[in-house]
Amino acid sequence: LRDESRRVIAALQGDYARELETRQLKIKHNNFLGYFIELPQAQGERLTRPPLNQRFTHRQTMADAMRFSTAELAGLEAKIASAADRALALELAAFDALGAAALAGAAGIRAACDALALIDVTAALAQLAAARGWTRPIVDDSARLEIEAGRHPVVDMALKARGEAFIANDCWLSGPGDGRGPGLVALVTGPNMAGKSTFLRQTALIAVLAQAGSFVPARRAHIGVVDRLFSRVGAADDLARGRSTFMVEMVETAAILNQAGPRSLVILDEIGRGTATYDGLSIAWAALEHLHNANCARALFATHFHELTRLPKALPRVVNLTMRVTEHKGEVVFLHAVAPGAADRSYGIEVARLAGLPPQVVTRARKLLAELEAAARGGGLIDDLPLFAAAAGPLEAARADGLREALDALDPDAMSPRDALEALYALKRTRAV
Repeated sequence: LRDESRRVIAALQGDYARELETRQLKIKHNNFLGYFIELPQAQGERLTRPPLNQRFTHRQTMADAMRFSTAELAGLEAKIASAADRALALELAAFDALGAAALAGAAGIRAACDALALIDVTAALAQLAAARGWTRPIVDDSARLEIEAGRHPVVDMALKARGEAFIANDCWLSGPGDGRGPGLVALVTGPNMAGKSTFLRQTALIAVLAQAGSFVPARRAHIGVVDRLFSRVGAADDLARGRSTFMVEMVETAAILNQAGPRSLVILDEIGRGTATYDGLSIAWAALEHLHNANCARALFATHFHELTRLPKALPRVVNLTMRVTEHKGEVVFLHAVAPGAADRSYGIEVARLAGLPPQVVTRARKLLAELEAAARGGGLIDDLPLFAAAAGPLEAARADGLREALDALDPDAMSPRDALEALYALKRTRAV
């Protein structure tokens, strides 16, 4: 009645029309009479005479029509008017009954929910393990963290979707009989884009998955229980609270150094890069020493400060790892593989070139880097470099260097006369830019 009153009224109108054998009968509504039956004048006269007048009550006579009501129609109107309230009362009563039943069975419902949640999580993790080749880790009370051929679960899936393979890497932060005790700290060096952050994150994710009871994306994993996982990765500020990017980095680093213990796992990425070189190097150096001497935590410490790679000589539980890189035909190739040892350079200028810096900027940066490295080897200072005081015409220098590079790339013995002519025109265009 609440939602389909028109259908109910239409059905009653059909009943009356068949009973009186007329198609001109209509049931209408207005604010004065409510619901009423309307017939043409000629048809309506019949309803004023017995026996029909006992059932149909005359309500109003119009110029060409007459209006009537019945007890049935009046009752239906009252039911329609109160239908919404009655429906709401029924719904509230049903809801109250359901609520009371739920409260009475709360313990059983909660147990069923817990069981379903356990089944859901377990089945989902089992499906992942089967579909992606994950393996069952060993989780115990030791201080080990040994991962063989570990993979980042998200990056691995993204690469497979593109038809590419993820380069799996090992991570050994402690080992039986190594003589160095628990809490091995791995100092990870290598260029940007080589995969340092991915290596750090995948190690942390594998530890979390293993301790949660999941299989892990690795060929083999032995994870000693981690009481707390600390991460200082990425750059972010908190300007609303007056904290710069470097301040946020220091606050998070302070929390790690003040709280991490021997059973903790710590991943730190680029500590000290947000300030002056020697300030940052000093902070990173001291933080690494504190991790080793005071926290004794298992840690991965990624950095571009190559000066830190000498610390394993003084700190017995620090080892050097590096991201392997090679060069092929003048191009940097990132192998995304972790190996023992330290990086000899950061390849920052090559990464900048790949990012699209203008050629003259890249060329100028290479010259400046060569001068700086030469000055550092000779014990000189930046202020002593004539290159900085007389850097006039860098664009011309970049053009000249560009021409030299283009000439070096030519192989006259492998060129046809037509190729040689086109190369000459290309060199002239390079000079004109």
